Amino acid sequence: MASKKIETVYPVQSAFSSEEDAFTALSTSALLAKSSVPYSHRRIADNYVIIKRIYKFQAVQSRITNAERQLLQKYDFNTLEFSTIKQINEELSYLKKWSTSSNELLRKDSDTILQIRSKELKFIVASRYASITNEIYNGYKALERYFEEISKFYTPAV
Repeated sequence: MASKKIETVYPVQSAFSSEEDAFTALSTSALLAKSSVPYSHRRIADNYVIIKRIYKFQAVQSRITNAERQLLQKYDFNTLEFSTIKQINEELSYLKKWSTSSNELLRKDSDTILQIRSKELKFIVASRYASITNEIYNGYKALERYFEEISKFYTPAV
């Protein structure tokens, strides 16, 4: 009996928006959050929003490990510091599909990748965005918007 191995997945480019169109791209993040969202995504988003509201990331968060980086590379994903809004929106779309897949390994990897993304976002916010050296790589905005939209604990500022 041969074991099944997941090959590297290469996501396709999105036709939703261009790199310069941040408003449309962030709107896409909100639209992704409005469609059906797996429970695991809501749980991770709630954790992120609660920690942000209570602790405001005053403690320094750790960076991702080499094993976590390898998992991202397995699916051809960049680290959050080097991802655009468009890339993160595509990734979130894939992660939502994979979370409901019949393949158990794909579901597990999907949830693990979202936890890694949450960890990366906490580090970026805790370091006051110092690790972001280029305005093009602002995928963290899309991820944060997605978390805020799907969390039941998020209340927008008035």
